[in-house]
Amino acid sequence: MPGEPPPPAAPGGRPGRPRLRRPHRRRAVAGQQTGLDPALESDLPSWLEERGVALAPARRLLSLSVALFAALLGFGLLLGAQALPGSYGFVIFGVQLFFVLAWTVAMRPPGVWVVAAVGVAAAAGADLAAVLPKDASLAPLGYVTVAGFVFGVIGQLLRGAGRQGVTESLGATLAVVVGVVAFAALLVLDRHPLGTQSIVVCLSAAAVGVVVARLADAVLPAPRTSPEVPRGTIGVVLGAMAGTATAGVVGSVLAGLQTHPGRAALAGLVTAVAAIMADLAVSYAEVGRELGGEPSSLWIARHMQGPLGGFALAAPAAYILSVMVLVPGL
Repeated sequence: MPGEPPPPAAPGGRPGRPRLRRPHRRRAVAGQQTGLDPALESDLPSWLEERGVALAPARRLLSLSVALFAALLGFGLLLGAQALPGSYGFVIFGVQLFFVLAWTVAMRPPGVWVVAAVGVAAAAGADLAAVLPKDASLAPLGYVTVAGFVFGVIGQLLRGAGRQGVTESLGATLAVVVGVVAFAALLVLDRHPLGTQSIVVCLSAAAVGVVVARLADAVLPAPRTSPEVPRGTIGVVLGAMAGTATAGVVGSVLAGLQTHPGRAALAGLVTAVAAIMADLAVSYAEVGRELGGEPSSLWIARHMQGPLGGFALAAPAAYILSVMVLVPGL
């Protein structure tokens, strides 16, 4: 009420807000003493309980399954770049179809068939725009992205559902289009000198990073990045470290890159972190949908979504790092 004095400040805290004690930087579970001062206990468990925040259970078998899928996906992308240089577009298109399927089923936007059709068309258009021009460039992929979004808008208008769910559907369309176009960046990179070697270095780091992060979630699920999300911070750190080491080792044995293993390690670090963060962001989005009361979608699509999103972000990151770090002047 106006004129009333503000609530007294808690000792050492902000005015009017209770201070959550974190004695000696340790957070004790409910009823557990800190060990350094028996009279002090953390307020965090009761604070979370008051707000209805439950600790999500660790799903170790699920983490192992997702790690296996990420390993197979990374192996397919690497094998296609090395063993099928003239047919790499078919490998990329297959991964793009997986991406469209998993993301549309997991997000379940209004007008799902419009989103899926635009995504498949954008995937085919991006692949053709990557391999047909005489000069390899990312510019045609930008045109495909814009065209895909425009066709998505037209499809939603033709759907005849009015304004209901249009924003959500257009957001899903943009996410799917950007994802499939991002994979086509690998086809552009593959046409450049030392492009195949750059793909192997960066995607090896991304694959190992995501796999190690998921395996660590199965073994060391705590401490959590968030109480509601069953992902551990240790996995993020270990995945980034493993991806960096893998890129350094792979770069030291590839022709054209072996003279600068440090550059390969740096590129691997950035690519691995990008892939891990994208995978983690998908986990947060899925938990957000569950907390929002949305019914769960097909479980296999939900859990394919994370690794596919990670590699989708790793693809343009690999191109950028190749130009800036691995092969300057590309």
